[in-house]
Amino acid sequence: MKKINVILLLAVLFIACKENKSSEKEVTATVEKEIVLPDYPEEIAAVFEKHGGIRNWKLMKSLSYEIVRPNGNEKQTIDLITRNDLVETEKYTIGFDGKDSWVKQDSAYYNRNPRFYHNLMFYFYAMPFVLGDNGVNYEKTDDLVYEDVNYPGYKISYEANVGDAPDDNYYIHFDPETKQMAWLGYTVTFGSGKSNDNVHYIRYNDWKEFNGVVLPNTITWFNNEGTKLVAPRNTVEFANVSISEERVDPAIFEKPEGAVVPGQGE
Repeated sequence: MKKINVILLLAVLFIACKENKSSEKEVTATVEKEIVLPDYPEEIAAVFEKHGGIRNWKLMKSLSYEIVRPNGNEKQTIDLITRNDLVETEKYTIGFDGKDSWVKQDSAYYNRNPRFYHNLMFYFYAMPFVLGDNGVNYEKTDDLVYEDVNYPGYKISYEANVGDAPDDNYYIHFDPETKQMAWLGYTVTFGSGKSNDNVHYIRYNDWKEFNGVVLPNTITWFNNEGTKLVAPRNTVEFANVSISEERVDPAIFEKPEGAVVPGQGE
Protein backbone atom coordinates (compact mmCIF):
# COMPACT_ATOMS: atom_id res chain seq x y z
CA MET A 1 0.00 0.00 0.00
CA LYS A 2 2.87 2.40 0.86
CA LYS A 3 4.49 1.73 -2.53
CA ILE A 4 1.22 2.55 -4.28
CA ASN A 5 0.93 5.82 -2.35
CA VAL A 6 4.48 6.79 -3.27
CA ILE A 7 3.82 6.01 -6.94
CA LEU A 8 0.61 8.04 -6.86
CA LEU A 9 2.45 10.96 -5.20
CA LEU A 10 5.18 10.91 -7.84
CA ALA A 11 2.57 10.81 -10.58
CA VAL A 12 0.79 13.84 -9.09
CA LEU A 13 4.08 15.77 -8.82
CA PHE A 14 5.00 14.87 -12.39
CA ILE A 15 1.64 16.07 -13.71
CA ALA A 16 1.85 19.26 -11.62
CA CYS A 17 5.35 19.95 -12.92
CA LYS A 18 4.20 19.51 -16.52
CA GLU A 19 1.21 21.78 -15.93
CA ASN A 20 3.47 24.42 -14.36
CA LYS A 21 5.87 24.34 -17.31
CA SER A 22 2.93 24.46 -19.68
CA SER A 23 1.55 27.47 -17.78
CA GLU A 24 4.91 29.26 -17.99
CA LYS A 25 5.01 28.67 -21.75
CA GLU A 26 1.48 30.03 -22.10
CA VAL A 27 2.37 33.18 -20.14
CA THR A 28 5.51 33.72 -22.26
CA ALA A 29 3.55 33.15 -25.45
CA THR A 30 0.88 35.61 -24.28
CA VAL A 31 3.49 38.30 -23.52
CA GLU A 32 5.14 37.84 -26.92
CA LYS A 33 1.75 37.90 -28.64
CA GLU A 34 0.93 41.23 -26.99
CA ILE A 35 3.98 42.87 -28.58
CA VAL A 36 2.70 44.45 -31.77
CA LEU A 37 5.51 45.74 -33.95
CA PRO A 38 5.09 48.50 -36.55
CA ASP A 39 5.99 47.90 -40.17
CA TYR A 40 9.59 49.10 -40.05
CA PRO A 41 11.47 49.79 -43.27
CA GLU A 42 13.26 46.62 -44.32
CA GLU A 43 16.74 48.01 -43.68
CA ILE A 44 15.77 49.35 -40.25
CA ALA A 45 14.33 45.95 -39.34
CA ALA A 46 17.62 44.38 -40.45
CA VAL A 47 19.56 46.73 -38.15
CA PHE A 48 17.35 45.77 -35.20
CA GLU A 49 17.84 42.09 -36.02
CA LYS A 50 21.63 42.52 -36.13
CA HIS A 51 21.45 43.88 -32.59
CA GLY A 52 19.40 41.03 -31.15
CA GLY A 53 15.94 41.84 -32.50
CA ILE A 54 13.41 44.53 -31.63
CA ARG A 55 11.02 41.92 -30.22
CA ASN A 56 13.68 40.71 -27.80
CA TRP A 57 14.35 44.30 -26.75
CA LYS A 58 10.67 44.92 -26.09
CA LEU A 59 10.55 41.84 -23.82
CA MET A 60 13.10 43.52 -21.54
CA LYS A 61 11.71 45.51 -18.64
CA SER A 62 14.72 47.03 -16.89
CA LEU A 63 18.16 48.31 -17.80
CA SER A 64 21.05 49.59 -15.71
CA TYR A 65 24.60 50.60 -16.52
CA GLU A 66 27.37 52.88 -15.34
CA ILE A 67 28.98 55.70 -17.29
CA VAL A 68 32.69 55.66 -16.53
CA ARG A 69 33.75 59.06 -15.14
CA PRO A 70 37.21 60.18 -13.90
CA ASN A 71 35.77 61.27 -10.54
CA GLY A 72 33.44 58.32 -9.98
CA ASN A 73 31.01 56.43 -12.15
CA GLU A 74 27.47 57.57 -12.82
CA LYS A 75 24.86 54.81 -12.47
CA GLN A 76 21.63 54.95 -14.45
CA THR A 77 18.62 52.67 -13.93
CA ILE A 78 15.67 52.67 -16.33
CA ASP A 79 12.25 51.04 -16.27
CA LEU A 80 11.94 50.15 -19.95
CA ILE A 81 8.14 49.96 -19.77
CA THR A 82 7.42 53.37 -18.19
CA ARG A 83 10.80 54.94 -19.11
CA ASN A 84 11.06 56.25 -15.54
CA ASP A 85 14.73 56.53 -14.61
CA LEU A 86 17.25 57.19 -11.87
CA VAL A 87 20.71 58.79 -12.20
CA GLU A 88 23.03 58.29 -9.23
CA THR A 89 26.41 59.93 -8.58
CA GLU A 90 28.40 60.66 -5.43
CA LYS A 91 27.34 64.30 -5.48
CA TYR A 92 23.73 64.24 -6.66
CA THR A 93 20.80 62.03 -7.66
CA ILE A 94 18.31 62.74 -10.44
CA GLY A 95 15.04 60.92 -10.95
CA PHE A 96 12.05 60.93 -13.25
CA ASP A 97 8.78 59.54 -11.86
CA GLY A 98 6.74 59.75 -15.05
CA LYS A 99 5.67 63.32 -14.40
CA ASP A 100 8.42 65.35 -12.76
CA SER A 101 12.21 65.39 -12.95
CA TRP A 102 13.70 65.91 -9.49
CA VAL A 103 17.20 66.40 -8.14
CA LYS A 104 18.60 65.71 -4.68
CA GLN A 105 21.98 67.02 -3.54
CA ASP A 106 23.73 68.45 -0.50
CA SER A 107 24.84 71.58 -2.34
CA ALA A 108 24.23 73.43 -5.56
CA TYR A 109 26.69 71.23 -7.49
CA TYR A 110 24.12 70.23 -10.12
CA ASN A 111 22.75 73.39 -11.74
CA ARG A 112 21.45 72.12 -15.09
CA ASN A 113 17.91 71.19 -16.08
CA PRO A 114 17.25 67.59 -14.91
CA ARG A 115 14.33 67.41 -17.33
CA PHE A 116 16.83 67.60 -20.19
CA TYR A 117 19.52 65.37 -18.71
CA HIS A 118 17.66 62.54 -16.95
CA ASN A 119 17.26 60.35 -20.06
CA LEU A 120 19.81 61.94 -22.38
CA MET A 121 22.50 59.26 -22.11
CA PHE A 122 19.90 56.49 -22.10
CA TYR A 123 18.84 57.50 -25.61
CA PHE A 124 22.42 57.43 -26.83
CA TYR A 125 23.14 54.12 -25.07
CA ALA A 126 19.95 52.28 -26.06
CA MET A 127 20.54 52.75 -29.78
CA PRO A 128 19.31 51.52 -32.16
CA PHE A 129 16.29 50.21 -30.23
CA VAL A 130 14.88 53.55 -29.04
CA LEU A 131 14.42 54.36 -32.72
CA GLY A 132 11.79 51.62 -32.74
CA ASP A 133 9.49 53.48 -30.33
CA ASN A 134 5.93 54.40 -31.24
CA GLY A 135 5.35 57.72 -32.98
CA VAL A 136 8.52 57.47 -35.07
CA ASN A 137 8.73 58.34 -38.77
CA TYR A 138 11.42 56.97 -41.11
CA GLU A 139 12.76 58.67 -44.21
CA LYS A 140 15.65 57.49 -46.37
CA THR A 141 18.54 59.97 -46.25
CA ASP A 142 21.89 60.46 -47.98
CA ASP A 143 24.77 58.14 -47.18
CA LEU A 144 27.31 59.25 -44.60
CA VAL A 145 30.88 58.83 -45.85
CA TYR A 146 33.86 58.11 -43.61
CA GLU A 147 37.26 56.76 -44.68
CA ASP A 148 35.91 55.97 -48.15
CA VAL A 149 33.04 53.85 -46.81
CA ASN A 150 29.44 54.82 -47.60
CA TYR A 151 27.05 54.23 -44.71
CA PRO A 152 23.37 54.14 -45.78
CA GLY A 153 20.97 55.87 -43.44
CA TYR A 154 17.51 56.99 -42.38
CA LYS A 155 16.25 60.23 -40.90
CA ILE A 156 14.16 59.68 -37.80
CA SER A 157 11.52 62.26 -36.89
CA TYR A 158 8.72 62.22 -34.35
CA GLU A 159 5.02 62.86 -34.45
CA ALA A 160 3.74 65.96 -32.67
CA ASN A 161 3.65 65.81 -28.85
CA VAL A 162 5.94 62.75 -28.66
CA GLY A 163 8.41 63.30 -25.81
CA ASP A 164 9.82 66.58 -24.52
CA ALA A 165 11.49 67.50 -27.82
CA PRO A 166 9.39 66.21 -30.74
CA ASP A 167 11.28 68.51 -33.14
CA ASP A 168 14.52 66.59 -32.57
CA ASN A 169 15.76 64.60 -35.53
CA TYR A 170 18.02 61.56 -35.52
CA TYR A 171 20.00 60.06 -38.37
CA ILE A 172 20.95 56.40 -38.14
CA HIS A 173 23.66 55.09 -40.47
CA PHE A 174 24.67 51.44 -40.70
CA ASP A 175 27.28 49.18 -42.25
CA PRO A 176 26.12 48.34 -45.79
CA GLU A 177 27.26 44.72 -45.47
CA THR A 178 26.55 43.68 -41.88
CA LYS A 179 23.66 46.12 -41.20
CA GLN A 180 25.20 46.90 -37.80
CA MET A 181 24.65 50.46 -36.62
CA ALA A 182 27.74 52.60 -37.27
CA TRP A 183 26.78 56.28 -36.79
CA LEU A 184 24.17 58.43 -35.11
CA GLY A 185 23.44 62.00 -36.14
CA TYR A 186 21.18 64.12 -33.93
CA THR A 187 19.91 67.66 -33.45
CA VAL A 188 19.10 69.34 -30.14
CA THR A 189 15.93 71.42 -29.82
CA PHE A 190 15.05 71.01 -26.13
CA GLY A 191 13.93 74.34 -24.64
CA SER A 192 14.09 76.22 -27.93
CA GLY A 193 10.91 74.92 -29.52
CA LYS A 194 12.55 75.31 -32.93
CA SER A 195 13.99 72.74 -35.31
CA ASN A 196 17.52 73.23 -36.62
CA ASP A 197 20.00 71.70 -39.06
CA ASN A 198 22.99 71.57 -36.68
CA VAL A 199 23.68 67.84 -36.66
CA HIS A 200 26.10 66.26 -34.17
CA TYR A 201 27.61 62.82 -34.86
CA ILE A 202 28.50 59.82 -32.70
CA ARG A 203 30.40 56.77 -33.90
CA TYR A 204 29.21 53.31 -32.81
CA ASN A 205 31.75 50.59 -33.52
CA ASP A 206 32.30 48.85 -30.18
CA TRP A 207 29.51 46.47 -29.15
CA LYS A 208 28.75 43.83 -26.50
CA GLU A 209 25.89 41.37 -26.04
CA PHE A 210 23.81 41.34 -22.86
CA ASN A 211 20.94 38.88 -22.45
CA GLY A 212 20.69 38.56 -26.22
CA VAL A 213 20.66 42.33 -26.80
CA VAL A 214 23.66 44.01 -28.47
CA LEU A 215 24.49 47.39 -26.89
CA PRO A 216 27.50 49.74 -27.18
CA ASN A 217 30.55 49.33 -24.98
CA THR A 218 31.82 52.79 -25.95
CA ILE A 219 30.55 55.64 -28.13
CA THR A 220 32.66 58.42 -29.65
CA TRP A 221 31.59 61.95 -30.48
CA PHE A 222 33.14 63.36 -33.66
CA ASN A 223 33.98 66.88 -34.73
CA ASN A 224 32.27 67.55 -38.04
CA GLU A 225 31.80 70.18 -40.70
CA GLY A 226 28.28 69.52 -41.93
CA THR A 227 28.29 65.87 -42.95
CA LYS A 228 32.08 65.80 -43.22
CA LEU A 229 33.44 63.86 -40.25
CA VAL A 230 36.71 65.48 -39.18
CA ALA A 231 38.13 63.69 -36.13
CA PRO A 232 37.14 61.99 -32.84
CA ARG A 233 36.41 64.42 -30.01
CA ASN A 234 35.67 62.35 -26.90
CA THR A 235 34.70 58.80 -26.00
CA VAL A 236 32.24 57.63 -23.32
CA GLU A 237 32.61 54.14 -21.83
CA PHE A 238 29.87 52.06 -20.21
CA ALA A 239 30.31 49.39 -17.52
CA ASN A 240 28.38 47.01 -15.24
CA VAL A 241 25.52 46.61 -17.69
CA SER A 242 22.40 44.64 -16.75
CA ILE A 243 19.27 44.19 -18.85
CA SER A 244 16.44 42.00 -17.59
CA GLU A 245 12.87 40.86 -18.09
CA GLU A 246 12.26 41.70 -14.41
CA ARG A 247 10.85 45.10 -13.43
CA VAL A 248 12.73 47.26 -10.94
CA ASP A 249 11.00 48.53 -7.82
CA PRO A 250 9.02 51.60 -9.01
CA ALA A 251 9.57 53.26 -5.61
CA ILE A 252 13.17 54.12 -6.54
CA PHE A 253 11.93 56.70 -9.04
CA GLU A 254 9.74 58.57 -6.57
CA LYS A 255 10.86 61.97 -5.32
CA PRO A 256 12.60 61.43 -1.95
CA GLU A 257 12.58 63.76 1.02
CA GLY A 258 14.91 66.66 0.42
CA ALA A 259 14.68 66.49 -3.38
CA VAL A 260 13.39 69.40 -5.46
CA VAL A 261 11.69 69.82 -8.81
CA PRO A 262 13.18 72.97 -10.39
CA GLY A 263 10.53 75.65 -10.52
CA GLN A 264 8.41 73.99 -7.84
CA GLY A 265 10.60 74.04 -4.77
CA GLU A 266 10.56 71.20 -2.24
